[in-house]
Amino acid sequence: MTDETAASGPAAGPASGSGMGNAGADAVEPAFGIPEATAAGRASGSGMGNAGADAAEPAFGIPEQADGPADAQPEAPFIAPVAMEDDPDELFPGDRGTLDPEVRRVLVHVLQRRFLSADSRTEWALLLEHQQLIESRMHDMYLRLVVDLGRGVAYKQQVRSDEFEVPILLKDAPYNRTETLVLVHLRTVFQRESAAGEPAPRIDIEDIEQTVLSYLTDADGSTARQQKAIRAALDRLDREGVIDEETLGRYRISPLVEVVLSAEKLAELRTWLREQAAQQASRAEKAQKEAAL
Repeated sequence: MTDETAASGPAAGPASGSGMGNAGADAVEPAFGIPEATAAGRASGSGMGNAGADAAEPAFGIPEQADGPADAQPEAPFIAPVAMEDDPDELFPGDRGTLDPEVRRVLVHVLQRRFLSADSRTEWALLLEHQQLIESRMHDMYLRLVVDLGRGVAYKQQVRSDEFEVPILLKDAPYNRTETLVLVHLRTVFQRESAAGEPAPRIDIEDIEQTVLSYLTDADGSTARQQKAIRAALDRLDREGVIDEETLGRYRISPLVEVVLSAEKLAELRTWLREQAAQQASRAEKAQKEAAL
């Protein structure tokens, strides 16, 4: 959310490329890119701990007395061997992990998902309790864990450096034009309602469609196609936790929208949208004049 979430804007505007800028590798908010963790699983390496030489010591039996009877039987081993499948500390054959099962699951969920919300109370409590340990495992993979207690959200970022080569684990999955337009409207409504004291702003799909359609043109397809694209954008944002569809066509806007789209990026996009609207109006006026000739 992010280096993991490098900014990228609409397909045909400054939101993508140099015109819209870039959230930067170490940006706190993901802006437009949705990094999907392309690799998840159990981390290993120096930060994962080491079993050590002593951990691999075999169990030793008690030696026979040198002057004992010739037919004396050796005593049982001091530590009886345990079959791998019966070892309670192993979750699967060959397991060398050191984290408790529930902590492993939280680590995997942080890697799998774009956000981990405080609404998932059990996972959130485990994350805070074992934050240092989880951070250590993520640092082994050149990932940074960001825990925003104010918004109740945690997410990952790709570590980048100009001083040494860093293998890139997270890749960008930028929002397309329609998704960006939907985000701009959601962020605007969230900002307005929050300033008015509304703790959980809500919005209807009709409001979203009316606003977003006003920015789309014939080049974006028919009205039916545009509406379909808007609903697909809402489905994606719902899956990512930016919005939550409480009832059919009515959404609660999550504080995550502030992480995805910062106030600075929102202002930049608004300026771009005004410029686009002015250009469209100018082209329409020119077309009308040419048709009148």
